[in-house]
Amino acid sequence: MASSNTLLGTVAAIWRYPVKSMAGEQLDAVEIGSAGLLGDRGRALREVATGAIVCAKNPRKWATLLDCRATYSAPPNAARPVPPVVITLPDGTRISSDSPDAPRQLSRYFGREVALHGAPAEGQQIEMMLPNDPTEQVLEVPIPPEGFFDLAAVHLLTTASVQALAAAAPASRFDIRRFRPNLVIETPAGRVGFVENDWIGRTLWIGDDVELAIFRPCGRCIMTTVPQGDLPKDVGVLRAIAERNDANFGVYATVVTPGRVERGARVELR
Repeated sequence: MASSNTLLGTVAAIWRYPVKSMAGEQLDAVEIGSAGLLGDRGRALREVATGAIVCAKNPRKWATLLDCRATYSAPPNAARPVPPVVITLPDGTRISSDSPDAPRQLSRYFGREVALHGAPAEGQQIEMMLPNDPTEQVLEVPIPPEGFFDLAAVHLLTTASVQALAAAAPASRFDIRRFRPNLVIETPAGRVGFVENDWIGRTLWIGDDVELAIFRPCGRCIMTTVPQGDLPKDVGVLRAIAERNDANFGVYATVVTPGRVERGARVELR
């Protein structure tokens, strides 16, 4: 790594989401492969009646997804089959993805027949609502064949951006859980505002191994306003992002060089 690289900060948090649109797990370290964090968005629910992948971007049907937490029963390893996922419902019920009864239990919780999927099928779509659309029109959007991602395998967010929004809209809680990043970067004191906007088109090194190419901002949607856990419904969250940063918050990246990332690792701009 070149000594002229600019220090951006350190990795403050690592998040992985084993099931699309469910709450995830916070990690101390993770392997990042060419397709992103190993095991991230490794599974998703499919609504049997429509064939669509279930997503909290259609909160009229699936807002309670965010109240379910998904964790792996063992750490994923590229050399072995993906381990089962354990889904914890709000009442504490635990459902293992390898249980024959899992589809019935999940269907009963959601009030709609659903099934767990381990990879997108060709032509599969998600249903989503556009932000600030008073008609609440539901659109069908194709799923990338690489995995249950919206646009990219890795999503980064800085503490500087979170602090900028919190200062601009103190009535709202800009909790990291609303934004579902993979890597949260703690920026040095004195760096304020939406600093990651300046990373687009550049390359980041994380620790000694991982190289990421930042290629676009992360456009935000209605999902940021949905209640989850102790976070209430708050349309002010999305309004503040739209007013302060053109509805973008965080950045998307592709993986140039895979490797291991640990919490506390240095993040440098090439």
